[in-house]
Amino acid sequence: MKALLLITAIVEAPAGLALLAAPSTLTRLLVGGSLDAPAAVAVARIAGAALVAVAITCWSAREDIAGRASRGIIAGVLLYNCLSVAVLVHTAAIGLRGVGLWPTAVLHAALAVWCLACLGRRYNAA
Repeated sequence: MKALLLITAIVEAPAGLALLAAPSTLTRLLVGGSLDAPAAVAVARIAGAALVAVAITCWSAREDIAGRASRGIIAGVLLYNCLSVAVLVHTAAIGLRGVGLWPTAVLHAALAVWCLACLGRRYNAA
């Protein structure tokens, strides 16, 4: 579980910072589209702030893996990863495809499987 939290923090922090600093560039790489409206840029930056918060949460919890709070964090990260895969697959299905779309979808799917494994291990040990 410690490694999962650490990797999640390392992956999501730069993604969040990139969305905060250059949301249009990251969007173009991810889905091959642009953020034309100022409202879309604002929403992308809010998503970036959320990813930075996820990264900080995971980084902070990486040493405290024995409690229920850590399981809750992993459950939340599992939901985030599953929904990210669903959104990315839907994005591809409607025809938007950036160079980073499928690698990002695969990364989130792998992280989701890792989350499930950690949660299963924790519940089986309890």
